[in-house]
Amino acid sequence: MNAEITMTPVAHVVGGRTEPTDDYWGGSRAIIRIDARQFSEGSVVGLKDFSHIEVVFHFHLTDPSDLHAEPRRPRNNPDWPAGGIFAHRNMRRQNWIGVSRCRLLAIDGLDLHVGELDAVDGTPVLDIKPWFAEMGPRGDVRQPAWPTEMLTDYFADPRERPQGDS
Repeated sequence: MNAEITMTPVAHVVGGRTEPTDDYWGGSRAIIRIDARQFSEGSVVGLKDFSHIEVVFHFHLTDPSDLHAEPRRPRNNPDWPAGGIFAHRNMRRQNWIGVSRCRLLAIDGLDLHVGELDAVDGTPVLDIKPWFAEMGPRGDVRQPAWPTEMLTDYFADPRERPQGDS
């Protein structure tokens, strides 16, 4: 079960944010530049018909020693319950893989212009998939209250950030 897996990025994030932060990804824009050595423009045929894409990426700026497999409180907030590594969605993961669903704003050759991608400039992209509404959750979605509280400002516009909030 411990077989090694090697992946080659299919693209990289260009522009947009330069530092990962916990909140204020609203209004962010970036380009996902697909690797022209591996893919032709034929690889994006039909993608323009979708409003959103799902992006699988590598958290390349994560400190490998910053892995938290044991239960911990989200954002170290004492009001929220501790949860193990698989009860969190942050970059502190065994394989440093992130998944984001973002708006597809335009396609220019092999450049995908996206909005609200929560990955930063230089991020290696491992896969790109169109978002199908039918692939979203089926049935009622259940979650504790803390994710809603924690993510209140996640996609807020940074221009609307309260004064003194960094």
